[in-house]
Amino acid sequence: MAQGWPAVLTDGPVRLRPLRRRDGAAWLALRAMNTTWLEPWDATSPVPVDGPRPSFGSFVRMLSAQARSGVSLPFALDHQGELVGQVTVSSITYGSLRSASIGYWLSHHVAGRGIMPTAVALTIDHCFVALGLHRVEINIRPENGPSLRVVDKLGLRDEGVRERFLHIQGQWCDHRTFALTAEEVPEGVLHRYRARHPAPPMP
Repeated sequence: MAQGWPAVLTDGPVRLRPLRRRDGAAWLALRAMNTTWLEPWDATSPVPVDGPRPSFGSFVRMLSAQARSGVSLPFALDHQGELVGQVTVSSITYGSLRSASIGYWLSHHVAGRGIMPTAVALTIDHCFVALGLHRVEINIRPENGPSLRVVDKLGLRDEGVRERFLHIQGQWCDHRTFALTAEEVPEGVLHRYRARHPAPPMP
């Protein structure tokens, strides 16, 4: 297996774990329920793709192969035992760069509860500690307010706009790049996030 994989990362009710084929029914139902919420941000192919869409099992096998080869970490995101989204580390590069990119999506019905900032913080800490990476980046459409709030809460640096960066819904779209290096968070991203955004006291 690749360095840092498989892995299970937890903080309270938030749990990241490998995406599995048995998640198929729940994952497909979640995506169907969130079509309007997620489609404006979903990457698409600029080249027409012929034939039927791959099955969920094929999708998971592809992601698992990438994880075993060390280029991607496909996490399922659970909250209180329920599948609510996904966090994926991609473009993992070692050598003199030691960097990766993080993407994520979350169901609308649990948005705004601090789930995704916690999940992304766990993921970045895993990249820095278990994988030994030096830099992570997150690329976000300038219009995607919920995703922008995640990186703002975690204190990632805004590195500016990448013009026509990614193909989405039939057009090349600009993205803002946010990044963090290991030296900026010696205490860890989750620790810094909790210090800045303490959980409310229990009633």
